[in-house]
Amino acid sequence: MQQAYSALPGETGDNPFSANLRYALAALRRHLWMAAGIVGFAVAAAVIITLLDTPRFTATTSVQINDQSEKVLGDELDGGTTETSDWDTDRFLNTQLDILRSRALALRVSRALDLDGNAAFLGAMEVSGQSEGMDGRARQEQVLDLLRSNMNVNLPRSTRIAGIGFTSTDPQMSARIANSFAEEFIQSNLQRRFDSTAYARNFVAEQLEEARSRLESSERELNDYARQAGLIRTRNSTSEDSTSSGSGSITASSLMQLSDAANQAQAARVQAETRWAAEQAVPLFSSQVVLADPTVQSLMTKRAEVQGNLQTARERYLPDHPTVTRLQADLASTEAQLNRTAGNVRNSIRADLVAARAAEKQLQAQVKRLEGATLAEQDKSVRYNTLAREADTNRSIYDGLLQRYRELNASAGVATSNLSIIDKADPPLVPSSPDLLRNLAVALLLGLSLAGAAVFLRDQLDDVIRVPEDVEGKLGLPLLGVIPRSQIDSPAQELEDAKSPMTEAYNSLRGSLLYSTQDGLPKIIAVTSAQPTEGKSTTSLALAQAFGKLGMRAVLIDADLRRPSLHTSAGVANERGLSDLLTGQALAADISVQVASGPFDLIPSGPLPPGPAELVASPRMAQLLEELSAAYDVVIIDSPPVLGLADAPMIAALADGTMFVVEAGRARSAQVKAALRRLRGTDPVLLGALLTKFDPEQAGNRYSAYYGREYYRYADGARG
Repeated sequence: MQQAYSALPGETGDNPFSANLRYALAALRRHLWMAAGIVGFAVAAAVIITLLDTPRFTATTSVQINDQSEKVLGDELDGGTTETSDWDTDRFLNTQLDILRSRALALRVSRALDLDGNAAFLGAMEVSGQSEGMDGRARQEQVLDLLRSNMNVNLPRSTRIAGIGFTSTDPQMSARIANSFAEEFIQSNLQRRFDSTAYARNFVAEQLEEARSRLESSERELNDYARQAGLIRTRNSTSEDSTSSGSGSITASSLMQLSDAANQAQAARVQAETRWAAEQAVPLFSSQVVLADPTVQSLMTKRAEVQGNLQTARERYLPDHPTVTRLQADLASTEAQLNRTAGNVRNSIRADLVAARAAEKQLQAQVKRLEGATLAEQDKSVRYNTLAREADTNRSIYDGLLQRYRELNASAGVATSNLSIIDKADPPLVPSSPDLLRNLAVALLLGLSLAGAAVFLRDQLDDVIRVPEDVEGKLGLPLLGVIPRSQIDSPAQELEDAKSPMTEAYNSLRGSLLYSTQDGLPKIIAVTSAQPTEGKSTTSLALAQAFGKLGMRAVLIDADLRRPSLHTSAGVANERGLSDLLTGQALAADISVQVASGPFDLIPSGPLPPGPAELVASPRMAQLLEELSAAYDVVIIDSPPVLGLADAPMIAALADGTMFVVEAGRARSAQVKAALRRLRGTDPVLLGALLTKFDPEQAGNRYSAYYGREYYRYADGARG
């Protein structure tokens, strides 16, 4: 049964946005004057504050911020320009903005303009007289707070031009401070660069001194070891193999020289032996070496001349002629001299061989001696080479640090700044604040926000059931129908009109009840409410009429034994009724009265008993309802209100279904929920709730999905 009413009529398929919008507009309409008052107060306050506020002037300086500074010496300390990503660029620019807002920069501006205790500055910042009695540190902090709070920086994403603005009541002071912020920003950037290079120079100087000490120590240790080991080296520290075993050693150098000389002597000896062997194999005067000797050639020429002269003399003179004798003696002397000279030439070749052999032997002996000395020296050179390598390493480190130190000294402070002033701030001619239009816009926005919050809060705190949606939203009950407020003083008379809005609404309620349970229309229907005069008696009467007009046998019981009203609406006497039936003084057939306008039967309340609750709780009540349900198609019980009385919960427990009547614009959700808690204590079958006396205009129902005012009216002349 509950699932049949999980969705409110007219709500299925509704756009949540449009429903919420209608709800908000309706709430605003109900509290329009309160919202208008809040907005008006906000606007008036903005106007008053604007008129009373002191004019302030904002001066702005534009500064260009580049990613990297120009390099005067080409490659600087960072080793060259590196490509940066967009994220790194954004981070760099944000860092520069944070520097602009920093306390250190504000302190530089304060010192540059001498603002500490400056009366003109304090007057421009509207703090005149407030710095009296402060110590120096407090005044400084006051100035820094004023500078930082009144300075603003704007850097659009599409540009590198940052705007540095300062606001005060004095346009001249604003321009001075804005320009000072830009200038000190650039100076601080250059100072940081210089300080960073100074730190690098100091660090490199310390490292250079340590490297120099290590180099001296390693060189001294190397020399001491060479002196102790008796090693004489001619080291060249720039040579790549200066630490090799033989490099720079005099013994090794001598060995190499003697080895070369021994090899040359051996070659000379082999050559001399070859020449001597060739000389021995040929006659004396067949040797080319002998024949090539100039003296031999001269003597051979002289011998030929003497022989020629002797031959001529023998042809002319006798053998014993003095001339012949003299020439023979000359020839013998020349041949003897020639043989002696030729022998000397051959003997010189042999002498060369002997000398070559002696030289070779002597050199080989010296080589062997130096080889032993070199091997002994190599054993001592192991430690020497280790120390030499350490000294060379220290020298390389020292040379690198020295070169780096020279570069730092050369490049210190020569880099240009990556910041530059584009436009200096001029004293503004018009104040930047107060801005009346902006203040009005802010006040209007704030007023609308406060008004919306107030309307929302008041609407949420309002627990009155005003519209059909409140029945399910605030009470959690299915909505069976909506009954409009009667247009005349007597609802009973309006029900007699078959085309009246109230009759149409109750006919719709009748249709809902016909399918309210899985078995259709409940046999016994109890009608109750949280408090009196919510329309439950009119509803009971209208339902009895509606079912009677369908040809159903309906009986209406006035179970309100304290304030009965159905007999008056139906126009019957109340001399006998339900109280008589419950006390056993009459039968139902004798008490029931047929109402012709229904047609339906009515059982009035009868005489008011002293204990109505006892009569309703008696077994006779259940027996009576059982008898009536057997005799009629539907039994409708007009129950008393729930709050403060015990009758309604007991009647609801006996009924097959209970309908809860809620008066629109009067019933509060807290009261209705309390009544429902009492009612649920007897475990009744709750069919749902009926909203009565509903007036869309008075309820501000512009957000409800239910009928408008014209729904309940027929066109003029349509009523018969």
